[in-house]
Amino acid sequence: MATVKVIFRASSVADREGRLFYQIIHNRVTRQISTGYKLFPSEWDGLYAGGLLLNSKGKRHAYLATLKSRIAEDKARLECLVARLDRAGESYTVGDVVKLYLTPSNREDFFTFTRMLIGQLRQVGKTHTAERYVTVMNSFGRFRRENELLWEEVDSDLMVEYETYLKSRGVCPNTSSYYMRGLRAIYNRAVEKGMTVQREPFKYVYTGIDKTIKRAVPLKVIRQIRDLDLTLFPTMDFARDIFMFSFYTRGMSFIDMAYLKKKDLQGGTLSYRRQKTGQQLFVKWEKPMQEIVDKYNTNGTPYLLPIIRDMNADIRRQYKNAAHLVNDKLKKLGEKLGLTVPLTSYVARHGWASIARSRNIPLAIISEAMGHDSEKTTRIYLASLDTTSVDKANSRILKAL
Repeated sequence: MATVKVIFRASSVADREGRLFYQIIHNRVTRQISTGYKLFPSEWDGLYAGGLLLNSKGKRHAYLATLKSRIAEDKARLECLVARLDRAGESYTVGDVVKLYLTPSNREDFFTFTRMLIGQLRQVGKTHTAERYVTVMNSFGRFRRENELLWEEVDSDLMVEYETYLKSRGVCPNTSSYYMRGLRAIYNRAVEKGMTVQREPFKYVYTGIDKTIKRAVPLKVIRQIRDLDLTLFPTMDFARDIFMFSFYTRGMSFIDMAYLKKKDLQGGTLSYRRQKTGQQLFVKWEKPMQEIVDKYNTNGTPYLLPIIRDMNADIRRQYKNAAHLVNDKLKKLGEKLGLTVPLTSYVARHGWASIARSRNIPLAIISEAMGHDSEKTTRIYLASLDTTSVDKANSRILKAL
């Protein structure tokens, strides 16, 4: 079996960038492929598994991060080609590996196409869809255990195998369906572009959405959360503040809070567009909102809240890490209060809507406040929050037996 290594060759001229090469060794024969990638000696550590050292800032950091990703993809592709030649069971030379790698494919495989699609989506600002496809591709890639998948191999048998794989790992039906719907969207894009023909590979797997119970808490619980003394628990205090800010702003979602900018607050009004729908909402700025903002130092960033803190680091990753941290701490906060409802950032949104309804606020106003596209959506949403009347009706019938 051939081995693949990444080799750095320093420049003979001081303070000049060196070059990276891919080295393939098979049957004691060595060949190198020039990558065209350049970097300084201080940015390379051959003893470090990742090779590249992300020790720069600004544009250089972004360049190195992109370079690291490309090298990983190239190396994975080379290793996949080697594995494919090994599986064929016929003898091959190191030259065969190089030739396969350098020969342009007349069409991209599934993963190459998906990476290209993700890049295009990011360029046009559709980061949410791009991130969804990244999540889907990561899960599917773990299942495949290799970096290439020919379009001819994408069939209903493969999708059934993938669904079985997900079930064996305890993935719930809605999450499995999320992955399948993402894969289907990618596949349909490929069909539109003529990369493959429609074989309906998803006809035997579940792509629906099971109803989930939305949890809301009453006003007294919101007060309890607000009034807790968390001075000795700063991380939990931060999570509580984010929860309360969401409640104060009519249930603003975590992603919308993360991307709020200081310029969005003008003349006593906070304006923002929902990441989910693109709808613009306006919120009157109230004292408790200002108290939370004043509590944290966000100097050096354009963001209103301290969720995205480092402008030189990956913004999307910071958002995801913060979301995980906040929900983890909220869960512990809920346990501390003895709540039967798992406390998450969504509970603030559900709670605001439920409390508004209990206070007889008109449906049209609740709908506008939540950013729903119609009152029908709000009616369905509220019905999923409170099944009390249905439960009471059922109890009356059972008692009458």
